[in-house]
Amino acid sequence: MKKLYGNTVGLKASQIRRLENFYRRRIQPQFLISAELTRDLNLLSHEIRRQIGLLINRQGKVAYVIVGDQKKIVIPPITEYRAAPGRLKGLRCIHTHLTSEALSDDDLTDLSLLRLDIMATVTNGQTESRPQIHVAHILPKNADNAPYRILDPLSPSQLNIDCLGMIQALENELARLSKGYSADSGTERALLASVSTTSKRKALESLAELKALAISNRIEIVGMLVQQRKSKSTQQLIGPGKLQELAILALQEAATVIIFDQELSPSQIRAITDQIELKVIDRTQLILDIFSQRAKTREGKLQVELAQLKYLLPRLIHKNTAMSRLTGGIGGRGPGETKLEINRRRARDRIARLEQELSAVRKHRKQQRAQRQKKGLPIISIIGYTNAGKSTLLNTLTKSKVLAESRLFATLDPSSRRLKFPKDSEVIITDTVGFIKDLPKDLLVAFRATLEELDSADLLLHIIDISNPRYLSQINSVERILSDLKLQHTPTMRVLNKIDRVDPEIIPDLTRKINGMAISARQKSTLLPLINRMEAVLFEKSSIKANAHGS
Repeated sequence: MKKLYGNTVGLKASQIRRLENFYRRRIQPQFLISAELTRDLNLLSHEIRRQIGLLINRQGKVAYVIVGDQKKIVIPPITEYRAAPGRLKGLRCIHTHLTSEALSDDDLTDLSLLRLDIMATVTNGQTESRPQIHVAHILPKNADNAPYRILDPLSPSQLNIDCLGMIQALENELARLSKGYSADSGTERALLASVSTTSKRKALESLAELKALAISNRIEIVGMLVQQRKSKSTQQLIGPGKLQELAILALQEAATVIIFDQELSPSQIRAITDQIELKVIDRTQLILDIFSQRAKTREGKLQVELAQLKYLLPRLIHKNTAMSRLTGGIGGRGPGETKLEINRRRARDRIARLEQELSAVRKHRKQQRAQRQKKGLPIISIIGYTNAGKSTLLNTLTKSKVLAESRLFATLDPSSRRLKFPKDSEVIITDTVGFIKDLPKDLLVAFRATLEELDSADLLLHIIDISNPRYLSQINSVERILSDLKLQHTPTMRVLNKIDRVDPEIIPDLTRKINGMAISARQKSTLLPLINRMEAVLFEKSSIKANAHGS
């Protein structure tokens, strides 16, 4: 006999047998439930003074029998029933209420979060033997933004409501409104979510950047949701009402993943994924995933894997379905199950080995820097927000062919080239990984070997995309990271890039306001003043050094 779920303590053996016998009952698939089963369920519920729930599949078989208390039932994990994007669970829940209460808020929440075909409650009519059945189902996207429909109460003689036909019609409409999503396409469809204590404007600006990150990782964005709270919950982050709204929106849009703009703690991930059966990741994991796709060199791959493992290690506490969804990354990418479905000790061992290998890389880079310093060539490092145009500038200045794409984090691995100034002096000019707001700490630590290149720079070129409406906040983010790296005292030139994309009349004011030089990295004719200024700054610095040594 199949297992009974829930609170069976204190029940008589005969009552246990009657509960187990529910597994033997069969319902015609087009019926919600049979009149006879409704009566038996209601009578036994009142006899034991506990709610009883049945989860019934589309073949009319009882898949779960659940015993609650006087006020509720708790639906157990139903992991063997997986809801595909834009599809319902394949289970309907019918359970009793001991009072005349119809569908409760908890019932409707379970309906939404678990993507049940139908949620129904059995309550008393005039007598316990003549109950009423209250029915609700989720609605496709509609003009009224109604999340679900509640039917008029049914009597036991009205239960032939063609359940299968109704469910099929719902799923067909969901598929139509989600633009014919196909699970075989392999494209992730994401909902973006933000729980913010700042203004809605700032929250939307941050979501816009998250959207750009997701699109750069070839993710289709199907919706966004913002919740403003006075303070962030340390345990669950998002409120239950918004989580329910998110679950329904995910179903309506055939979403395959929810991406939070905030970094989620291990407890927050578990709290959310325990209630919503979707892959859930946060901003940090999305950035790590992008880095894993962009890294080309062995060094870059080592750095990204180290950052991923350090991020996931505290989240490997429990091996459950939530964890498996988390560790899958985007499209199943990331370090993979062979490295993530391991115990914590082996994860730490792998981290230790990666750190040893990167330590050797740091040592090698240090030797390279020492050799360059012996040659006496000044070093210029190009820094800036991601997609600001750093690689494009390097290519134009040095006639190189470094990969330069208009997408976030196109460049991860640093590239160095020689640049000859008009007065025949030479410098080494280096392109670096782009910065971003709230750059994951583990990523900064992992890329220490790369970022240490900035320590030896004689001059930093801070490239600013002035065509981006958020350029001021991007400047602040870059300068915050420079401060974290203790590079705030290195000579820095602000370079206002992409002047070809803004109104020419505002450029003089911008250069004064930001105290920078205006260029278009794609137009060599705009770069001569920048080249002359770089040469002058380096000459001035070398003169100061020479005077210091002479004295």
